[in-house]
Amino acid sequence: MATVINMPRLSDTMEEGVVAKWLVKKGDKISEGDILAEIETDKATMEFESFYEGTLLHIGIEEGETAPVDKLLAIIGDEGEDISALLNGDATVAPETSDEKKDEEAPAATNSTTEIPEGVEIITMPRLSDTMEEGTVATWLKKVGDAVEEGDILAEIETDKATMEFESFYNGTLLHIGIEEGQTAPVDALLAIIGPAGTDVSGLKDGTVAASAKSETSTTSAAQPEAEKEELQTATTTNTSASGGRIFASPLAKKIASDKGIDLSQVKGTGENGRIVKKDVESFVPSVSAPAESKKVTASPAVQAFVPAGEVSFEEVKNSQMRKAIARGLSASKFTAPHYYLTIEVDMDNAISSRKLINELPDVKVSFNDMVVKACAMALRKHPKVNTTWKEDVTVFNKHISIGVAVAVPDGLVVPVLPFTDRMNIMEIDLLVRELATKARDKKLTPQEMSGSTFTVSNLGMFGIQEFTSIINQPNSAILSVGTIVQKPVVKDGQIVVGNTMKVTLACDHRTVDGATGAQFLQTLKQYLENPVTMLA
Repeated sequence: MATVINMPRLSDTMEEGVVAKWLVKKGDKISEGDILAEIETDKATMEFESFYEGTLLHIGIEEGETAPVDKLLAIIGDEGEDISALLNGDATVAPETSDEKKDEEAPAATNSTTEIPEGVEIITMPRLSDTMEEGTVATWLKKVGDAVEEGDILAEIETDKATMEFESFYNGTLLHIGIEEGQTAPVDALLAIIGPAGTDVSGLKDGTVAASAKSETSTTSAAQPEAEKEELQTATTTNTSASGGRIFASPLAKKIASDKGIDLSQVKGTGENGRIVKKDVESFVPSVSAPAESKKVTASPAVQAFVPAGEVSFEEVKNSQMRKAIARGLSASKFTAPHYYLTIEVDMDNAISSRKLINELPDVKVSFNDMVVKACAMALRKHPKVNTTWKEDVTVFNKHISIGVAVAVPDGLVVPVLPFTDRMNIMEIDLLVRELATKARDKKLTPQEMSGSTFTVSNLGMFGIQEFTSIINQPNSAILSVGTIVQKPVVKDGQIVVGNTMKVTLACDHRTVDGATGAQFLQTLKQYLENPVTMLA
């Protein structure tokens, strides 16, 4: 028997959804748990899985189309099954079959399920968030026998993220409650049955309603004394009053009231049994009149607390391919390479003096970053374990040294590479870095110019950042984070003097670079930076 699948409500505020992508096509075999489509809600794009097995017989909403919650999304059934009746709008009755087919299928039907009576709707535990696997019924706002209209709040359901209101999409009478208050059940478990008053639903199987449970519910409901019903109604009214009892309000109304600083005891509820709902809080206007007993005294009206007003707004910008590539690469590095970090502080007084002398030469202008890159290249030659690449079976020791220099561009971050960096002098490094940085900002870097690095340098000193850590740019085993030069009191030869220092942090992959190896590399780097004359050869 074919099953109709409607556009799900995947968030508490979702009113409509967009089918971003179908992951199956008409005619495909579907198993329970298969992902049918990716659906864009007002909050995120979520995967929507099937709770049924069969063949995908019909797709009701094409990719890119928007449709309201509960609109026909797809139909799953037996291969070749006639679904014309369902496509014509009758989503509750199985399509008619010939007498021969009815006779053939009768034994199977008797052993598996009973056809759902006309007008009866089975309501299952909804998936109210993208990560929800089960839900807990916090409060039922309807009881068996109550009339239900489309839009009525049936229950408050606790998910893994919040307590949300769950509303009915159908009209009728609440015939059965499958999950009592306080009980937890997985997504798609029977939550309730709605249909015409007096309909016998005891014959429904597959975990919907047990006859004994139905009769118990009916008996209990019928046997409840009228006095108890009146007492319950009185208690409900008391709880919704402002006289010290429980304030009966939806979770969303409570949140809005809390955000706006509104006292819910002053709000009149327009929901069922005086329940305060979202619109009551949003339309609430605080009273500024003085209390009745204070009218005898001449006084100014009470000053109401300032409540800031504004509009929540946002804009969704599609991720560029560069942004997606950065996310994939950094996630893979962070979650696979066991990072650890080592930080040292370098005396930069000599580096400042040396740079000033170098830049006095004609057509020369080197940066501190150029000096750091050169120092790294020379230190890597002395500590080859830092210039490695991890593979599952072997560690690759790179005999060449090619340093990547991180460059910020409008869409993210790129890392152009200086091939054979150790063979360049500081001036050559400066010229090539400038050329590659310009090409990066103009989006003219070639893939070859961004590949082949064995080590990476990331510098945020120009932004005033004193110290930070970076994620390793795989397949490198380490990356150096360079901070700004800070002028501060330092101790030299037992005297406190004004000095210039710079912090650098080495992030290492512990699979290839041990702590002592990383520390020795930083010691060598420090020696080169504090004595720049050793790098001028």
